[in-house]
Amino acid sequence: MIDKQHLINRFTSYVVIDTESDPESETTPSTKKQWDLANKLVEELKAIGLTDVSIDDKAYIMATLPSNVDHEVPTIGFISHFDTSPDFTGANVKPRVIENYNGKDIVLNATDDIVLSPDDFDDLLLYKGQTLIVTDGTTLLGADDKAGITEIVSAMEYLIKHPEIKHGKIRIGFTPDEEIGRGAHHFDVEKFGADWAYTMDGSQVGELEYENFNAAGAKVKVKGKIVHPGYAKGKMVNSMYIATEFINGLPRLETPEHTEDYQGFFHLYGIDGSVDETILQYIIRDHDKQHFEARKEAFYKLANYINSEYEREVISVEIKDQYFNMKEKVEPVMHIVDIAEQAMEELGIEPLIKPIRGGTDGSQLSYMGLPCPNIFAGGHNFHGRYEYVPVESMIKATQVICKIAELTASKN
Repeated sequence: MIDKQHLINRFTSYVVIDTESDPESETTPSTKKQWDLANKLVEELKAIGLTDVSIDDKAYIMATLPSNVDHEVPTIGFISHFDTSPDFTGANVKPRVIENYNGKDIVLNATDDIVLSPDDFDDLLLYKGQTLIVTDGTTLLGADDKAGITEIVSAMEYLIKHPEIKHGKIRIGFTPDEEIGRGAHHFDVEKFGADWAYTMDGSQVGELEYENFNAAGAKVKVKGKIVHPGYAKGKMVNSMYIATEFINGLPRLETPEHTEDYQGFFHLYGIDGSVDETILQYIIRDHDKQHFEARKEAFYKLANYINSEYEREVISVEIKDQYFNMKEKVEPVMHIVDIAEQAMEELGIEPLIKPIRGGTDGSQLSYMGLPCPNIFAGGHNFHGRYEYVPVESMIKATQVICKIAELTASKN
């Protein structure tokens, strides 16, 4: 049995350490405070008995659990990230443990009237009677992805204490800056040395994912002309109005709030505007590669159309690919998904195989030569004040890791 209180203590010791990443930084890790948890993890991995524990100059952590069988078994890996999203503050996290959740509203912060309610988040009702860890409503929790780290460390500790569970060599890796799309940028796949791996970075119990968005970021720059408003007739060009033309020129219903499952989208997430210049920041997402390319082309076509209307270049577009759908790299080795699915079934967990409406380190790692499906870590409502994680979900994820290791050894 996984020690529940020990797991709670481990998780809460991680989330109180602020590891928010910064997309504007050019360093790796993007924030110095990520080192605080990284260094703690290195010492903890050594303390539980892992070997080859290392941390490089960019805070990438790797360690080994040696094989305890005398026959050849593929080396597998488990990976999570220790940064938290810059979407919402991760400073001064105050985790609160709620035993035997009653299925009703949870007052996170009475002073500010912040309530976590099943009326707004019906997934809460899946966990009635369980132990939840929540925030005080002023920060995110950090279950994304400190729950994943907790599960990996706890699984390795359990396997060390239970040598009767047979397994091959296991490699673990913890990365910085996943939340800003850079988690795999400096990951040394050759050094890691695994045949395949799993990111523990999903949400609801049972999630098993090997498809994700193709992703790009787009910067739309709109040029205007600033003139004194009292003398502006026929001279002023207000870039914000032209930017509005661009925004309205894209399909209004192809946005995150109107799409689901395999439907792609355009997402405007930032505007910095003045009369003279306006910058629009978009992300472009689609599971289908052809549709993805068409979405990018739509940006250029719309910009060209507006430029032709003004008879000069008032809009320029810069698009950068971010990551691609891992399905292309995982499908040729589908047995790695099958093992994870079998592990869940043997533990009485219903596998929920569905596409990720986002990305993980695994999507990039798969294209770097390390096929890497994604498994649930248990948390919900990531990147905000309403984030929570059921402890029982973390226990189940820990058990899945152990079972995958056992099944991999038994099949070889």
